[in-house]
Amino acid sequence: MDIFSDLAATLFGTVIDVAPIAGVLLFFQVVVLRVRIPNLRRTLVGFFYVILGLTLFLVGLNEALFPLGKIMADQLTRAPLASGDTINVASFVWVYVFAASLGFATTIAEPSLMAVALKARQASGGGISVWGLRIAVAIGVGIGVGLGAYRIVSGYPLIYFIVFAYAIVIFQTFHAPRTIIPLAYDSGGVTTSTVTVPLVAALGLGLAESIPGRSPIIDGFGLIAFASVFPIIAVLG
Repeated sequence: MDIFSDLAATLFGTVIDVAPIAGVLLFFQVVVLRVRIPNLRRTLVGFFYVILGLTLFLVGLNEALFPLGKIMADQLTRAPLASGDTINVASFVWVYVFAASLGFATTIAEPSLMAVALKARQASGGGISVWGLRIAVAIGVGIGVGLGAYRIVSGYPLIYFIVFAYAIVIFQTFHAPRTIIPLAYDSGGVTTSTVTVPLVAALGLGLAESIPGRSPIIDGFGLIAFASVFPIIAVLG
């Protein structure tokens, strides 16, 4: 019964979240543009699918993906932590490999990135490859999430990594072709979306909870920042 109560509560919350979007669209369509909503039935069915899809997705996150991230982080850190009280960052190599692989795989499956890649190919007349852009961005996210996992294990402050990464971005921005710069920055934004954020966030929090001396608040968050900036570096490069 708990899952059904969670489903009902999530459904209600999703309706509340989607209502402002529907309200804005309806206001501008009816009041500002003063045009009847075309294909009203299809629009209503579309909103129903959106609400249903978001509800099931959020329930799936809470019931499976977030706990799975915690379990995976705990299993990957168990052997290195069993070797002694001192944390040897080199012994967590499989944690970094898993984090990088997870970042790459989730980005390849990111619907927002697919949409941007398709639009980029259309706008460039086929000059930009859909798969080329997706793989470049995914490599950037993989490197970023892997490096972010290293930061959690090592305990180094987040600011050092972020400042250094954005310094690289600024340098690249001055030297990269003007046509690629806006796309590179947008690529960094679309990676932190539906698929990537929940899994990467779950991994970060799971690692911070599994490693002694790490705070979920201070160390657990921040992986999303890595997943945002390193795709920009990858595309600009």
